[in-house]
Amino acid sequence: MSRDPHLNELGEFLKARRAEINPAELGLPHSGQSRRVPGLRREEVSVLAAISTDYYTRVEQGRLQPSVPLLSELARVLRLSEDQRAYLFELAGKNVRHRGSDRRQVDPQLQRMLDDLSNTPAFVIGRHTEVVGWNRLAAALFADFGKIPEPERLYLRLLITEPAMRRLYADWEEVTRLAIAQLRMESARHPDDPRLAALVEELSARDPQFRQWWAAHDVALRTTGTKRLRHPVVGELTLDWHTLTCATDPDQHIIVWTAAPETPSHDGLRLLASWAADQNVLASGSVAAQ
Repeated sequence: MSRDPHLNELGEFLKARRAEINPAELGLPHSGQSRRVPGLRREEVSVLAAISTDYYTRVEQGRLQPSVPLLSELARVLRLSEDQRAYLFELAGKNVRHRGSDRRQVDPQLQRMLDDLSNTPAFVIGRHTEVVGWNRLAAALFADFGKIPEPERLYLRLLITEPAMRRLYADWEEVTRLAIAQLRMESARHPDDPRLAALVEELSARDPQFRQWWAAHDVALRTTGTKRLRHPVVGELTLDWHTLTCATDPDQHIIVWTAAPETPSHDGLRLLASWAADQNVLASGSVAAQ
């Protein structure tokens, strides 16, 4: 009988996290013997979590469903961040969330809202980072999504495969690693998703950096942040991004980009909006409208 893919991933995640812990930081004595693997041993995790080594081994091997108290204890022992803790509980099935419909389009009302944001870039992505809606300024800032075939219109895929996207982000590695961590967080809710598996398989085959970063099992929620861009038309921009969740489909997220008022980046967005209008960059970004 095949094992639950959620529990298999949970075990791999725990293994990756304990490999990052320096035993000396936890006050563990040094035996003088060299370690075959980095970080904590299973025996050390079990001692710190006050469980048997056999019990913890079965959890890490995906053969046992951990309880909420044990998950909390492992999160403490492994010093998990809030994002990592949320991912751990998600994998264990302790966070029940509404699962979206895997739709590949946005509601017409949402698209109208995007189009009305004439000086604010915004786009909508789904669970695989597929770009399902955008406005004119987002197309001018990042890419003319309407000219990209739908199967290739995945934001993470564009970050990995498109040289223009690599040039656009001044901190491309940081941005890409965050996108990968966010995708892995999403994957906890849909471990049997064939589209997700196909994306990971493709990018793993194409790019050794992606393969390495995916194997690190880093996780992150899609929330807010700041990115530095080097746009070929308006130059350097420092933009804040904020995530909104669609009420009609929690798997769809609206990413809105803004700049502080009276800054060069704020002026740059207005200049780019004017340029985009002159260039007639695609304004309606709904997949349904194509």
